[in-house]
Amino acid sequence: MFVDKVKVYVKGGDGGNGMVAYRREKYVPNGGPAGGDGGKGADVVFQVDEGLRTLMDFRYQRHFKATRGENGRPKNQHGKNADSMIVRVPPGTTVIDDDTKEVIADLTRHGQKAVIANGGRGGRGNTRFATPVNPAPEIAENGEPGKERYVSLELKVLADVGLVGFPSVGKSTLLSVVSAAKPKIADYHFTTITPNLGVVETEDNRSFVMADLPGLIEGAHQGVGLGHQFLRHIERTKVIVHVIDMSGLEGRDPYEDYTKINEELREYNLRLLERPQIIVANKMDMPDSEEHLKQFKEQLEDGVPVFPISAITKQGLRDLLLAVVDKVEETPEFTMFEEEKSDARVVYRHEAKEAPFKITRDDDGAFVISGAEIEKLFKMTDISRDESIRRFSRQMRGMGIDDALRERGAKDGDIVRLMKFEFEFVE
Repeated sequence: MFVDKVKVYVKGGDGGNGMVAYRREKYVPNGGPAGGDGGKGADVVFQVDEGLRTLMDFRYQRHFKATRGENGRPKNQHGKNADSMIVRVPPGTTVIDDDTKEVIADLTRHGQKAVIANGGRGGRGNTRFATPVNPAPEIAENGEPGKERYVSLELKVLADVGLVGFPSVGKSTLLSVVSAAKPKIADYHFTTITPNLGVVETEDNRSFVMADLPGLIEGAHQGVGLGHQFLRHIERTKVIVHVIDMSGLEGRDPYEDYTKINEELREYNLRLLERPQIIVANKMDMPDSEEHLKQFKEQLEDGVPVFPISAITKQGLRDLLLAVVDKVEETPEFTMFEEEKSDARVVYRHEAKEAPFKITRDDDGAFVISGAEIEKLFKMTDISRDESIRRFSRQMRGMGIDDALRERGAKDGDIVRLMKFEFEFVE
């Protein structure tokens, strides 16, 4: 099965917890705190493997959770950092954040890597909290939670040349004749339901990769037919070979077919029409093809070359392939996502920072505190130690949570809920 779009969940590993420990050796004067820091959690890294062709593996595993870092140790020994979690993807994979729709990575080369979810840093041991006022603290941090997100993976096949055209115009037949590919060929529409790739070699020993894409029809950019599922694969091709049925056996006008397909490409992505396009008049072995070709050329803009061929009889294929390979070699790569050009000027813009916390009321009257920043602080607090809880209380007061609760009407003894934990509001 050819799978070219999936949604997966990734989570970087949590950092290891810091440790509370003290040195008590006989010949170590003064001793003191000796708790080591936790190790960094593992990153989730996507790496290109050219041996993969589809995203099929992701249909069976959609959750990727990296390992956490090692906890800190006594004698100021840091915990071990966790090794990155490597997830193999096929070349041509675009990784998109499912919430923001931002492109995280565009992976095209074998071995190329991208960090998709960072692991959390390790928590600090009690050595880090020693001060002249408190030389033997009983405070240690838990590890920072790893980043978690849902991402969409889109596969766009890596081909130099993409065959486009209405169903049953002969794209699969052309690919089967000029390469060793064996696409399904039959006398009905939408025979091709997945992209087929083939390596084409010309008589002068040059080669290129050609992709036969499922047939487009009018309205494909809006989701009509099968073609809309595979329009994304045209985006990476250097050259578009537009195959047109000149026989007119299905009662369609060749020039109308030509304009409709180009309109679909334009509606899907305006930049697709920047690619050089080679027009192929197929099925020239049929009786009325010559007359239709003459009318077609009269309606075309001046100077646009048309290559008359017959994929069945192999008529005209030599000239077509030489023209295609010449065009491939002279056409530069099209960048999928433009990199922002650096400017000498620096522009500072005010961006509203996300509130560190928000307070709501539950049905039972309890005050509920939520927010990414306060939840992260709470997760990194070792609630089994009184000194850590007092430190967290000071952090909450510094963030203004106490005052915000009073403004919402909190009184002494009211229940305050943070994640799964409850405590009383004390004046």
